[in-house]
Amino acid sequence: MSGRIICHQCDRPASVCLCDALVHTLAPLELVIWQDPDEARHRLSTAPLLHKSITNSRLVVADQYDPVKLLGPGWRQNTVLLFPLEHKPECPVEQARQCQQLLILDGTWRKVRRLLLLNPWLKELPHLQLTPAELSRYRPIRKSPRPDGLSTLEAAVAGLNRLAASSEFDAVAGVLDRLVELQLQSQARQVK
Repeated sequence: MSGRIICHQCDRPASVCLCDALVHTLAPLELVIWQDPDEARHRLSTAPLLHKSITNSRLVVADQYDPVKLLGPGWRQNTVLLFPLEHKPECPVEQARQCQQLLILDGTWRKVRRLLLLNPWLKELPHLQLTPAELSRYRPIRKSPRPDGLSTLEAAVAGLNRLAASSEFDAVAGVLDRLVELQLQSQARQVK
């Protein structure tokens, strides 16, 4: 058993507590964060931080889910998936704004593709995709095989900003900046 003291608010070791960088805000719709089980064990996952930041969010961890149990009986009409599905065009933002839930899949690209294979019903959902103008702020500590790859927290912020037609959710990303800063400091100490 580790002798580390864990902060009970951000669930991080006290020496790298992120509470001072966490903001708490309400999204215009429920945010459902579906995390791959392997990703849930990754110590630098941003999904828990996103869940703590968006007060009307749910974080679930599973390989498979029944859509009704996860999203409710009107899941096809009430949910928009934030993911670049390639088999159909993106739904108009105006239509997405009518949804009650934004579903975000959390994991590496390979792990998220696996979730899509195990849960083919996901491809029935209307979807939004992102075209980031900047590289991920997460890049210094976790790499993506795609140049447009974002952390789950960054993707959620971009998706929520798009739905709100504003940049009101940008403050949520401050916790990611602090996580990266602390991780880089730790790496520098280990090199010495």
